[in-house]
Amino acid sequence: MHDYDVVVVGAGPGGSTAARSCAEEGLRVLMVEKRQEIGAPVRCAEGVSKSELSSLVEVKKKWIAKEVQGAKIYSPDNTLITLSAEQAGNEVGYILERKIFDRWLAKQAARAGADVLVKTAAVGVEKEKDGLRVKLRRAGEFFEVTVKMIIGADGVESRVGKWMGIDTTLKLNEIESCVQYLITGLEDMYDMEYCHFWIGHARSPGGYIWLFPKGNGSANVGIGVMPSMAKKPAKYYLDKFLESEGISTSKIVEVVAGGVPVSPIDRISAERCLLVGDAARHADPITGGGIINAMRGGKIAGKVAAEAVKRDDFSAKFLSRYDELCREDFGKTLERNKVLQKKILKMKDETLNSIAKSLEGYRMEDLSVTGIVKVLIKKNPKIFWDLKSLFF
Repeated sequence: MHDYDVVVVGAGPGGSTAARSCAEEGLRVLMVEKRQEIGAPVRCAEGVSKSELSSLVEVKKKWIAKEVQGAKIYSPDNTLITLSAEQAGNEVGYILERKIFDRWLAKQAARAGADVLVKTAAVGVEKEKDGLRVKLRRAGEFFEVTVKMIIGADGVESRVGKWMGIDTTLKLNEIESCVQYLITGLEDMYDMEYCHFWIGHARSPGGYIWLFPKGNGSANVGIGVMPSMAKKPAKYYLDKFLESEGISTSKIVEVVAGGVPVSPIDRISAERCLLVGDAARHADPITGGGIINAMRGGKIAGKVAAEAVKRDDFSAKFLSRYDELCREDFGKTLERNKVLQKKILKMKDETLNSIAKSLEGYRMEDLSVTGIVKVLIKKNPKIFWDLKSLFF
């Protein structure tokens, strides 16, 4: 007998959703989290789509910090485009309290039957004839569990993928270096019913600056830059922006930093292994947002893992079904957005200004996402014509 059918490494939204899905399918599940607190530190702007989140879980008020109406996007010359929450994508609608949200998801996994261990790090995996021996460290003590398969939800620096033979190496143009401040006292400076985005390579080379309201005048204000394009660290550009906006650094009450993958990888499964969330590079290449896709991937991972246990087939060939299902669900959108991201990265700030101005005069709330793309292609045929096939 194995100790468990599945071990899930990492208790973020993807890992907890995978653990819950596996447990609900009747599997014996262990989820381990290396940090002593699930949901902390928060390395995320915390925004999600209302409709997408509602399709995955029953929304609870206790983990919603703020509900916003949409997004305000500022071009390099501050031409303003306002989008509804539905138009703005998977990162706009609800602003979560991730510390509460992530713990709630982990509790749901536990209630479904999964065992959960915090302050427990996976430090290695040994492949055996009929399964895996996962080496763990908890409070300085080492122990092992035997399992049939492993799900890696251990973030952008995923060690599980490397152990199981999946190339998770990231180049400098495949990751965003991010810094975020939680800042108070902003209620008189910005419309706190919207998320705000500032684009332009002068402001944030290869990325953008964001402001996500969290209620009571506070907001997550952060930046992502591409190391291959930035001459300075991300913090330099964020501090420069705060100075230009007249925001005092004395109002910063929390600082977090980390990396976000913005390039899909070819394979997210291997023999006895599935990857979820940032470990699977499921963050959106344009926005860097990944909560919704992590949860979608987690649900799919649970179903595929259950099929594998039922069939007693943990081969790379069978588990590649997970790759196929993720691609059908949201992977094609990620691939499309990667093409679009490469296009945007080549645009000069003057071009971005021209594109923003081409949308002036349109009632954006009356347009769907497809409608907006049609306007962009019509107004900027030389720029967007080669992308027409991606959307229509």
